[in-house]
Amino acid sequence: MPQFNITVQPTNNENIVKFVANSFLTQARSFEFGNIEEAKPSPLAQQLFHLPFVKTVYISQNFIAIEKYNIVAWDSVKDEVAASITEYLNSGAQVISEAETSKKVPVTVYAESTPNPSAMKFVANKPLADGTFEFKNIDDAVDAPLAKALFTFPFVKEVFISSNYVSIIKYNSVEWIEISNELRSFIREFIEDGKNIFTDDFLRKRDNEIKISEEKNDSKLAPLPTNNSAKNYDHSETEKEIISILDEYIKPAVASDGGHIAFDSYNPESKTVKVILQGACSGCPSSTITLKNGIQTMMQEMLQGRVTTVEAING
Repeated sequence: MPQFNITVQPTNNENIVKFVANSFLTQARSFEFGNIEEAKPSPLAQQLFHLPFVKTVYISQNFIAIEKYNIVAWDSVKDEVAASITEYLNSGAQVISEAETSKKVPVTVYAESTPNPSAMKFVANKPLADGTFEFKNIDDAVDAPLAKALFTFPFVKEVFISSNYVSIIKYNSVEWIEISNELRSFIREFIEDGKNIFTDDFLRKRDNEIKISEEKNDSKLAPLPTNNSAKNYDHSETEKEIISILDEYIKPAVASDGGHIAFDSYNPESKTVKVILQGACSGCPSSTITLKNGIQTMMQEMLQGRVTTVEAING
């Protein structure tokens, strides 16, 4: 039996903290519990709901995420929760009951159009990924079984996976009305069958990279699970403000359209910001309008005198 250690990781949501284990807790499954009754399949989640501040418990392959009520601050309780989870795991008790793991996962997937006529967003009722992952071809998808399987369809050009959705960019040889139901059913069955979205080795490697990056206080990890390297350097104050604006005001809207935007660079001399567009935003005809009339205008107003131009780099 592995000796478990837990690392506490904050998230973009101040009410949610991840407790990341050094070994896997479930096999290709993710669970969300909103109360102690829903948590019957997980003795661990039920135990956590005895804490009065716990609102929601998420259990994925190698982490437990907890959403709290506002009655406490995470700084005052996170170490105690981490110690409690560590003690539970090292006792050998079940994370998910064996009876539950034998059941087929009930999954719904719906298709959602995006501003990009070549892209469609397929939204699941289950979390699929912690982060953003873009695949330009089947070679990029060697560590992502779902993306790799999608590339076997001749009309699939690119795949983007984030949160609880998959964005697919198609070739122009077919129309969405001809293929959307087929793709929706395929993604739903793939998830229902409990297949890995990403390989265990890839997830383990990425978690190690995140840990090393945090220890070194690096700026961020590259959002792509390929050989593209992140630009790791200490951000200036202006760059930090740009990243904060992207995270708070722009990313949520972009994600709702099946895409992702990431900071690339800032040139203080030319006052130019470069951003990376991924998923449905990559190659979208309306992205230029959005970039100039929305993002660039916002940057100019919020960072007066420091930003004049925003340029896009397709991921």
